[in-house]
Amino acid sequence: MSDLNETGTSVPAEPEKEPAAEAGPGAQDAPAAPQPAQHEEAAEAAVPAPEAIELPKLRPGQIVQGTITQVNDDHIMVDVGYKSDGIVPLQELNLAPGQAPADVFKPGQRIPVMVRSIEGQEGGLELSYRRAVEHAAWERLRRAYETGEVITAPVVEEVKGGLVVDVGLRGFMPASHVELGYVNDLSVYVGQPIRARVIELDRGKNRVILSQKVVLEEERERLREKTWSELQEGQVRRGVVKGLTDFGAFVDLGGVDGLLHVSEMAWGRVNHPSDVVNVGDEIDVKILRLDREKGRISLGLKQVLPDPWTTVEKKYPVGSVVEGTVMRLAPFGAFVQLEPGVEGLVHISQLADWHVNDPAEVVREGQAVRVKVLRVSPEERRISLSIKEAERPESFRPRGGFGGAPRSRPERDNLTLGDVFGSLLEETRERLVEEERENR
Repeated sequence: MSDLNETGTSVPAEPEKEPAAEAGPGAQDAPAAPQPAQHEEAAEAAVPAPEAIELPKLRPGQIVQGTITQVNDDHIMVDVGYKSDGIVPLQELNLAPGQAPADVFKPGQRIPVMVRSIEGQEGGLELSYRRAVEHAAWERLRRAYETGEVITAPVVEEVKGGLVVDVGLRGFMPASHVELGYVNDLSVYVGQPIRARVIELDRGKNRVILSQKVVLEEERERLREKTWSELQEGQVRRGVVKGLTDFGAFVDLGGVDGLLHVSEMAWGRVNHPSDVVNVGDEIDVKILRLDREKGRISLGLKQVLPDPWTTVEKKYPVGSVVEGTVMRLAPFGAFVQLEPGVEGLVHISQLADWHVNDPAEVVREGQAVRVKVLRVSPEERRISLSIKEAERPESFRPRGGFGGAPRSRPERDNLTLGDVFGSLLEETRERLVEEERENR
């Protein structure tokens, strides 16, 4: 009988040992004879013959991992465990324009390859690195498309209508899907990584359509919801000026735009928003009003700036004579700016020491004048001024108005109650007119 060893080879069984005879006087033990031939046969049987080693079963289209053994100018050799190394020709290396195989591949490097042919034209194993990469890319894109995953890939080229993005293969991003708004120059994205979501995938047509716009829209919506949950009236927030109009500026508070009206930009008068802010400026603004239902936010800039009216009583005490600039004329007088945000009214009765029918007879807009402070009311944000009582050279007093003929100084006996009390009455009227204008 014979036994089977671990390799399945038949090994002769050892003969059964007979029981040892009882030792008698003078008897000697007989040693067992060694059998070296049996051990050598067993050792040889344990080593498989070279032809018994199983080669990997390869089939066209299969993707396997291999190790680069050679890098040549027009191909590389890859060991995939087959009986011979496989060849990857130049056109199957997935090289960028101007690249050589040695720029990308090194001996000993592990790469994925797709089996093209078991017995190629040269009788060997033909492989493709490019197709393996593309296959893996299609699988990644399929998962990203199904799950909505955001991918990041470099822009390699600007083409008509959009950008070419390297996602392991050529993906296309239409110009309308690059940003939230219109992009004038797409070339600035070439060579830069860009975030995108796969919005269309068709392997049969080799079509991959990408969009960064949908990513930005989703992020903006999340930011918008977060910002709205934080906003409160009276709050001061940092924002970025996004656009200007004749009536104000739109400020982005974080996915939410608020309107900064021109009347809320400064304590003084502002002719145009561009006199105060520019697009792209980061500014602190105060939230004046919130309308969550309509999505409207009213902002103020002057409210976060020092209020000049808090110091007017110290800077312009009653009886002091100061310099100012005529800002505008009204039928009842002239408004003189003492500093940005602080204007006082020179009533028509205080323009000159004679009766004045029209303020334009005495002053003009933009003219520098010396005025005397008659009354200060910080609470009402009003200052009453007088030109006729201010110390000024004789040459300052106009004769007959601007461009008119010299006129004689009227007699003071012709003064009326309107001349005496007109200043206070017209200031009150002007205050009401200004308040009505602000409330519109």
